[in-house]
Amino acid sequence: MAKKVVLGFSGGLDTTFCVKYLGEDQGYEVHSIIVNTGGFSDEELKKIEEHAYKLGVKTHTTVNAIEGYYDRIIKYLIYGNVLKNNTYPLSVSAERLSQALHIAEHVKKLNADAVAHGSTGAGNDQVRFDMVFHILIPGVEIITPIRDLKLSREAEIEYLKGKGVNMNFAKAVYSINKGLWGTSVGGKETLSSKGMLPEEAWPTQVTKTGSEEVTLRFEKGELKKVNDKEFAHPSEAIQYLQTIAGAYGVGRDIHVGDTIIGIKGRVGFEAAAPMVILKAHHALEKHVLTKWQLNWKDQLAQFYGNWLHEGQIMDPVMRDIEAYLESSQAHVTGDVFVHLQPYRFQIIGIESTYDLMSSKFGKYGEMNTGFTGEDVRGFSKIFGNQTSIWNSVTEENKKK
Repeated sequence: MAKKVVLGFSGGLDTTFCVKYLGEDQGYEVHSIIVNTGGFSDEELKKIEEHAYKLGVKTHTTVNAIEGYYDRIIKYLIYGNVLKNNTYPLSVSAERLSQALHIAEHVKKLNADAVAHGSTGAGNDQVRFDMVFHILIPGVEIITPIRDLKLSREAEIEYLKGKGVNMNFAKAVYSINKGLWGTSVGGKETLSSKGMLPEEAWPTQVTKTGSEEVTLRFEKGELKKVNDKEFAHPSEAIQYLQTIAGAYGVGRDIHVGDTIIGIKGRVGFEAAAPMVILKAHHALEKHVLTKWQLNWKDQLAQFYGNWLHEGQIMDPVMRDIEAYLESSQAHVTGDVFVHLQPYRFQIIGIESTYDLMSSKFGKYGEMNTGFTGEDVRGFSKIFGNQTSIWNSVTEENKKK
């Protein structure tokens, strides 16, 4: 009986090669799986399924992971206002971890002997997939034909043509990966340290002019409403906001970052809804959280984002940080008003019953009602007392 292998399958060149190589050359019974984290339409998923069966897989499984992807990962990225290097909303890195978790579960379900993915040896994804598999399905062989055989694109095409595979082998000018939390765009401009993607390279073209104001309703840190439209699940709100903000061309940038394997890389991305949500959520938090809540959130969230980017979703410290982030959102409820314009947006302000800027406690720079000038005079002396003592002792020793 042939050994079973579960293959993470996108239908592209690399995973198409993997089906033929594993099934016909290595004698495996191939079970393909695609995990949709928001990047595929129903029509695209159907075509990928047909392609998989035409290649000869034993079974093909499509997993709708959009809501689970939000619940397991994106929710905490919003709670933490996570931007890698203050720029990138972790669009692809978070997505790959969600996919790896579902693939591992499928391996268990089928009691497969091996698991395979189409990663090359040059990027972050190989580490993310491998680590999750080592942790969740220890002992299951991990097969990576493209990495192990060090194949060029040309070699893959020649092999598949020899197998009679008929597909579009033309290489796209730009490499695009779309998901719920943003779209990455790679091209010749991102291969060096200088260059910006041209207008035509962005998947979402700018079709709106003028300006528009949107109101985002957060409840305990989660986006529940956009303008007057309510949603059963926050992932739906994200997708709806994307249709509004994406047409303005906001949320475009190029991220420069350190990869897990030690090299630096550049990638373009467009993430209209994620960027608007993160900035709006942060603005609301600045009004409703205390100074030290914000301080510790920033520190923990930065670590959380970096560790997630490096594939460490299974580290128990991540559950500890998630518990803190969840707790911090108890009062992050209110409306945030956002002004959209072509290529930019502004946060106009917030309204919340938890707003700590309430005028009944005073107005900054104008009037206070909670203390007197004499209170501040005494407080200022006590607050700097230890530093005053240090300064006096230091000056006395200088005179000796």
